[in-house]
Amino acid sequence: MLFSETLGREIVTTDTAETIGQVADFVIDPRSRSIVAISVNKSKKGDTVLWGAIGAFGADAVIVSGADVLGEPNEAVAALSGKARRLMDKRVLDATGVDLGTVADVEFDAETGQLITLRLTEGAAIAGQSLIGIGSYAAVVHPPPAGAASSPT
Repeated sequence: MLFSETLGREIVTTDTAETIGQVADFVIDPRSRSIVAISVNKSKKGDTVLWGAIGAFGADAVIVSGADVLGEPNEAVAALSGKARRLMDKRVLDATGVDLGTVADVEFDAETGQLITLRLTEGAAIAGQSLIGIGSYAAVVHPPPAGAASSPT
């Protein structure tokens, strides 16, 4: 699944079939190279859903058990949240400082939250497992092996 396909998707509860918000952003932990939470907009009960509380990413909605999964981010999630930590539209540098491009989209596993591929605006794709960190200026990835090129999308 792609970030671009999921942003704005409604979050619906299984207990009442109530829409409790929409996916506003993804909170990524670069150490695990996975989504740890989603930020929610248009919610009156908090602005974060932890990844473990998500039942499924359906074709039309993100499914959660109830509105009680909404809350304020814990300290660890808060440290990974915010505009400075967004992966979309972020410059990508390899660990040697080479500018590889800009993140156009991110492919992730809808069941586990693992990042699969960073798709760059320049047409290249970088394995999600290459991610080292996300800073305010750029995301940093491991350099490709010598002689290897990023694969086109």
